[in-house]
Amino acid sequence: MLKQMKSKLGNRKKNRNGRKGRFYRKSLISILIVASIPGLITGAVVYWMTGGKLESELLYLHNKQIEQRARNIDAQLTNLELMLSHWAFDTKFDYSLGSRNFIRDFEKAHDITKTLLVMQGSNTMNKLVGLYLGGEEQPVLFDPEYALLTSKSVKDIYEELLHSDKVTYWTQKAFDYQRPALKDLTLVHLIPGGSLKPFGALLIRLDNEKVGDMLRTMTPYDGGQTLFMQDNGQLYASTGENAADSPFVDALKEGMAASGSKQGSFFLEWKGSTYTVTYGKFSRISDDWTYVSASPISSITAPVVFISKMIFAVSLSALLLAALLGWLASRSIYSPVNRLMTVLLAGKALPHAQDDEFSLIERQWHNLNRESTELHSKLTEQLPYVKESFLHQLLQGYLYAYSEEDLLGRMERYKWEVNNRCFVVLYVQLTGITSLEGKFKYGDEGLVTFAAVNMVEELAAQYFEQSKTINFHDLAAGLLLIMPKDASYREELQAFSEELTHAVNLILKMRLTIAISAPTSAITNIPLAFEEAKHAASQRDFENENQMIDMGQLHANGEGITEQQYPFSLEREFIQALRTGQGSDAYELLHAFLEALSYKGAKAVDVQQGMLHLLGSVQHAIMVSGIQPTRLFKCVNMYEQLSQIREPQLILTWFQERVCLPFLEELGSRSDSQVKRLIEQAMIYLQQNYMNDISLDNCADFIGTNPFFLSKSFKQVTGKNFIDYLTGLRMDKAKELLRESGLKINDVAEQVGYQHSYFNRIFKKSEGMTPSRYRELSQAE
Repeated sequence: MLKQMKSKLGNRKKNRNGRKGRFYRKSLISILIVASIPGLITGAVVYWMTGGKLESELLYLHNKQIEQRARNIDAQLTNLELMLSHWAFDTKFDYSLGSRNFIRDFEKAHDITKTLLVMQGSNTMNKLVGLYLGGEEQPVLFDPEYALLTSKSVKDIYEELLHSDKVTYWTQKAFDYQRPALKDLTLVHLIPGGSLKPFGALLIRLDNEKVGDMLRTMTPYDGGQTLFMQDNGQLYASTGENAADSPFVDALKEGMAASGSKQGSFFLEWKGSTYTVTYGKFSRISDDWTYVSASPISSITAPVVFISKMIFAVSLSALLLAALLGWLASRSIYSPVNRLMTVLLAGKALPHAQDDEFSLIERQWHNLNRESTELHSKLTEQLPYVKESFLHQLLQGYLYAYSEEDLLGRMERYKWEVNNRCFVVLYVQLTGITSLEGKFKYGDEGLVTFAAVNMVEELAAQYFEQSKTINFHDLAAGLLLIMPKDASYREELQAFSEELTHAVNLILKMRLTIAISAPTSAITNIPLAFEEAKHAASQRDFENENQMIDMGQLHANGEGITEQQYPFSLEREFIQALRTGQGSDAYELLHAFLEALSYKGAKAVDVQQGMLHLLGSVQHAIMVSGIQPTRLFKCVNMYEQLSQIREPQLILTWFQERVCLPFLEELGSRSDSQVKRLIEQAMIYLQQNYMNDISLDNCADFIGTNPFFLSKSFKQVTGKNFIDYLTGLRMDKAKELLRESGLKINDVAEQVGYQHSYFNRIFKKSEGMTPSRYRELSQAE
């Protein structure tokens, strides 16, 4: 009971002391709050004035300015319209232009060019004033120089200008079909002026940059944007980068729709900025435009807002200072013990216990010491895996951002001795898995690599003081050796390589390629040394023999690489056998191709590149045959699969089973009835369209096949070439028209799809006489 009473008295004493400290802090904070109230009131009043009255006054002024500038722009556009209408009714642009030969009458063409140049210079916004004269034979374009339009794409662009129900109108069009995003604001007037059947058009293309400068006059403040658009949405111009369907423009449209009037002004909050928006109408020819000017007023109100915020900030800083002084006054004595408790508890809450702080400190110290011992033990166990992970990242180049000092420090923390050392990287590659007589099979690469890595680690530990092996799990491994900088290590490397090769040959029954990089003294160069060794391994002889490639000796001897000849003739024979469905011949030619590619010490990388090239040629042949490779190979990346195979027999088997066999099966599944049905469709298409400009390509597109397959199948089914069959159809129809109608010869030529001069030649070549002579003989009979 006595102890409990003492405990209660002690708690009450602590509570009294705590209340006294809290009262002190509260009093100090209250005084500073009272001192901060005037500043808060002043900041609120200034902020209210800035956000209310000042913004309203700016909106009124902005609206007046924009309306005046809009009238100026409207006057400029009206002048352009009046000028173009004046010239459209000029006698220079009457019906005589439709039949005039400007090559002979070059003076007329020169006069038109001068007139267009005068019109172009009449206004600074004019980018180009042009004249388009349409026609079925050869349209003419003055831009402002005379030119014949030979491109159908360009002709379609200008011809579309004539197909309007309006005589004068504004449009926005991309006159360069290769750059459809580059559109010019254009004023068009059909000529002759007032005609019901116009044959041409005068057009003024405005300079987008000058139009932007004109629109910028409607933006009184920096950072704003002005735009105008047709009510039907066809025209759009802007001083900024916002497109017609951008979120900013959509927000402007919503604000205008909410106001419910054709012109007016409003505020718009957008991405933390306040904009004054003024909008109205331009009455243009047969259409209405809406102009919108949005200007940020944040730059004007910002200083006042900043001052009000500063007043708020000073007041709030006073409150923070009050809290800080109260905390310092009540905690200054306790601060050393509190800092120690904070460090030991590591941010945890203070436990509700009867022990004092020093008992808690002692207990926490013992806990931390025990945890440190356990972590050290775990680190010792995991260190080999951590070192392997670090080395794997280093070799693959993932640590390129680290400096030499950082990498040096990390390797020292991993218990490597790296001072006064050089580094050598070995790339070990196994080959010959297909010749293991059933011990291993394709797909066991991980198991074989694991066994080989264990052998590499055991032998490296015997020959070198510091080494680490990396398992790549694909019949390849990497080995990092840390050697004394000035010591000779060539003999040790030679002995290690020979013993490792012998062990792999004896135990795993496989062949070994060892590529040794040149030594480097910088850790940052280790990834380069690894890539060098890996590249050197790809330069091994393609034959499955033991090989050791020392890059240091290669650099010293200056050895080059002999280029192998690619067997193009075998490639052509192989592809021809595939396309004709001769499977056995194709397999024999594929075997001969691989032997020719790997003849007399060919490098593995050359053989691999040659087979990849052959795969590309085969895929091209498959596409020409009317078969999509993506469907045939089920969207598999064939190049990636082939590049992962290193064994000659596996390459041959993969090519036969994954490439040749599916293609041959697809060819065999095609029936003769399907081919005949396609050719019948082609013949019907020719009979219905012989009078048009048709070709093998568009006929193939119509029936859904490729031109090569159509040409080949057409000859097989009909016994005639595609062009001979089409010529026969046209000649039969021409003879019928010559016998039974009074059409002129050039009209007959046009009826059967020929030009007059070419029709005479082809008819005489086919019938042995001219069309006129044929008509005379047929009428005489």
